[in-house]
Amino acid sequence: MKITIQTQPISGMKPGTSGLRKKVTVFQQPHYLANFVASIFAAVKPEGGFTGKTLVVGGDGRYFNLEAIQVVLRMAAAQGFARVLVGQHGILSTPAASCVIRKYKAFGGIILSASHNSGGPEGDFGIKFNGDNGGPAPEKITDAIYEYSTHITAYDMVEAADVDVGRIGMHTVGDMTVEVIDSVVDYQELMQQLFDFDVLRAFFKSGFTMKFDAMHAVTGPYAHAIFEDALGAAKGTVMNGTPSPDFNGHHPDPNLVHAKELYDIMMGEHAPDFGAASDGDGDRNLIIGRDMFVSPSDSLAVLAANATCAPAYAKGLAGVARSMPTSGAVDRVAAALGVECFETPTGWKFFGNLLDAGRITLCGEESAGTGSDHVREKDGVWAVLLWISILAKRRMSVVDIMKEHWATYGRNYYTRHDYEEVETEAANSVMNHIKAQLPTLVGQSLGGLKVAAADDFSYLDPIDGSVSNNQGLRVVFEGGSRIVYRLSGTGTSGATIRVYIERYEADPALHDLDTQVALSGLIAIANDFSQIAQKTGRLQPTVIT
Repeated sequence: MKITIQTQPISGMKPGTSGLRKKVTVFQQPHYLANFVASIFAAVKPEGGFTGKTLVVGGDGRYFNLEAIQVVLRMAAAQGFARVLVGQHGILSTPAASCVIRKYKAFGGIILSASHNSGGPEGDFGIKFNGDNGGPAPEKITDAIYEYSTHITAYDMVEAADVDVGRIGMHTVGDMTVEVIDSVVDYQELMQQLFDFDVLRAFFKSGFTMKFDAMHAVTGPYAHAIFEDALGAAKGTVMNGTPSPDFNGHHPDPNLVHAKELYDIMMGEHAPDFGAASDGDGDRNLIIGRDMFVSPSDSLAVLAANATCAPAYAKGLAGVARSMPTSGAVDRVAAALGVECFETPTGWKFFGNLLDAGRITLCGEESAGTGSDHVREKDGVWAVLLWISILAKRRMSVVDIMKEHWATYGRNYYTRHDYEEVETEAANSVMNHIKAQLPTLVGQSLGGLKVAAADDFSYLDPIDGSVSNNQGLRVVFEGGSRIVYRLSGTGTSGATIRVYIERYEADPALHDLDTQVALSGLIAIANDFSQIAQKTGRLQPTVIT
């Protein structure tokens, strides 16, 4: 039976770069989740309605995931969807959800995740809509979702018992079929099409060793099935491989602070050949070789330079893309390969048009996300498989691959300093202070470096002609060094100020410097120019990557 429930707008439902993220306690408020789900359906509803259409639903298994799925199912049934595909136990990694949407030609999907944010009753929750290409909704859709949320007065829901999402098989909610599917099998099948599992299996059999940290998050089942079961990696290769609603009390962000256990193993005396980690919903990755951390920007460049080591990319790349704050390392690879390189705003949705148009094959962001045209999300396990394919083909260590890469293309020293949970007013004060100086900055000298360009980045989409303004404040110096300032759209408390610092070094004799030492002069300029310490009281970043 369908019922209509009266409600009223709830403020603050504007999606960020990856959907709506708030504290669990916010989503648990009466009507909050339902208001947003209703706003999604209203914004994406086609002229003929949802009759006959399929929706994909899944999440990263965090706290409140199962309860939220039941709400989505009842509301989808009320909207007239014919079928919903749900990952078993409510789990679908974000790239796996994209895979399932594309494979089964679904209308779209609702992904319940706050990605790399902390979980548990006091942690974060998130929700976003992905379209029929498997990618995050573009800004015109997220703007429409927000607009509807500001004047919603009612939503529809079917009265029905909870679906047992732990049991694979067919269920019903009202007149709608709910099919609970294996969370891993479709994604693994896609990986086997992209990579030569026989070659990788032989590589492990020859003695190659690795550690994969699933961070008590969604990639545990995928990693066990692919690395240990399909490829024959030793049992125990996958660390922290059982998903937990609160990520076992840890923060599932694959950086050197929160993946310190893996880092310590890889820097230890008996380190395996290769180390990797993925985040809460499986779209980000961390790459560490024995005695070497590989920055996400460098990882993207190496993957682009060596992509032909995997069968799916043997014919070469159509082009590459990176988010604006990501280092220019991949630009140099693209130039050498003679392919296009695009600079987009932060947010995977901006790569979607380029991928759909066939203009790019690989893309990535400095925030530990890399991906290709196989899905429309960044993909942590995919990135690890491509790295292993390169190691299997090149028969070189991670350290040697990086040194060879820098010798060929030069090294982009790069770091990101995050100031997390800054009081919003203070964070805005910092950004306004920087922005006010940009119009008169060109030609001035900061710390002995002459400013060549300064702006607030604006992006013109070459496919659909849309314009995205206010995407990050840039200060570029003569010689190519640069500083970028952004407020992150992925947090739920206060604001996160991200400062990106980059310097290019062509001389191989200077490629072995510590990154923070190599960038110390620019770091000092970035701090002095922004007045972060004075305006926020923060003397040091929360996280350095």
